[in-house]
Amino acid sequence: MIDFGRTDRSVVGRWWWTVDRWTLLVLLLTMAVGVFLIMAASPAVADRIGLESFHFVRRQILFLVPALLALFGMSLLPVLWVRRIAVVGFVLSLVLLVGTLIGGDSIKGARRWLDFGGFLLQPSEFAKPTFAVFAAWMLSQRVTQPGFPGYTFATVAAAILIGLLLLQPDVGMTLVVACVWVAQMFLAGIPLFVVAVIAAVGAVGAIGAYALFPHVAARIDRFLDPSSGDTFQIDASLNAFGNGGLFGTGPGEGIVKSILPDAHADFIFAVAGEELGLFASLAVVILFAFLVLRGLVRLLRESDLFVVLASAGILVQIGLQAVINMGVNVRLLPAKGMTLPFISYGGSSLLALAIGMGFVLALTRRRPGVATMNANRSVISRAQVTGVAGIPISQGGAS
Repeated sequence: MIDFGRTDRSVVGRWWWTVDRWTLLVLLLTMAVGVFLIMAASPAVADRIGLESFHFVRRQILFLVPALLALFGMSLLPVLWVRRIAVVGFVLSLVLLVGTLIGGDSIKGARRWLDFGGFLLQPSEFAKPTFAVFAAWMLSQRVTQPGFPGYTFATVAAAILIGLLLLQPDVGMTLVVACVWVAQMFLAGIPLFVVAVIAAVGAVGAIGAYALFPHVAARIDRFLDPSSGDTFQIDASLNAFGNGGLFGTGPGEGIVKSILPDAHADFIFAVAGEELGLFASLAVVILFAFLVLRGLVRLLRESDLFVVLASAGILVQIGLQAVINMGVNVRLLPAKGMTLPFISYGGSSLLALAIGMGFVLALTRRRPGVATMNANRSVISRAQVTGVAGIPISQGGAS
């Protein structure tokens, strides 16, 4: 049992009393739910493709160890080092994304992975949280240092990242990155005219994706008109929720995992719906809602614009990714291969998400010294305006 006294001045001791322990607890609970669901969903998938039954379970637990270390390690960092590591990570992610286009493994018609000795690394997963921090740095510099081209740098970075994602192609990941960028630009206070321009560009981009990428058009067509194509996976997912009812068929008793090729990844929420039922599925939704809303509420007390923008960007990314995955599973959104954060199988996804939430935990830690300094500045500022006894003071002296 962890027991640090409030007078403990060690690095871990200070971390324990300043980190958001509720968010940390819910994160660990979500990861545990992920391992449980992968144990339920993946053996049938592994047997179907000729692997040992617990192949995916063992690999996910193996991925979980560095993910937990990354989550803990990043949450220990001061704000300055979060920014430094994220900027280096973003640049490295861009380099690796170029590498996927040159020598990446092609899976299902997309080049998104690099093979490192049997471990398939997906650089785009790491680009999402690091881009959010980089863009937050640029946008906050623009506000704190008038004349600094922060909006331009953030926009150029977003354009480069989006371009590399579209070349893979990965339209779903592009959508997430674009939404993170727009959310951060909005929070940074861009004019409404620019918001309207961005919305128009987004609409044109959506039409362009429909016209240029046949798989995108096919998925949207099947969503709007199920009779226009094969909807087997979505139909099986919906049937799974129907079979599960309120309380589920019981762990290991579902059948959807035996017929869906991605039951341990993109459709793991359907496995939860069938085997655990409606109430357990709603509990998963509540876990993600808590993570996002808890983080955003803590930001309401934050005075550092960089911290607000970076944390909000990562939280938007995780929340949007969860909404897309669960929305696809219940046919509220067109089909899109996207993992359910911290729950679906996938080493790159789990590690990148852990790094991102580690950044959030580090950025939202209570910083008493900073709070006191801001309070003192506020008191001094009010004193300069009102005078010692509340008597207004002009710029030229006491009136």
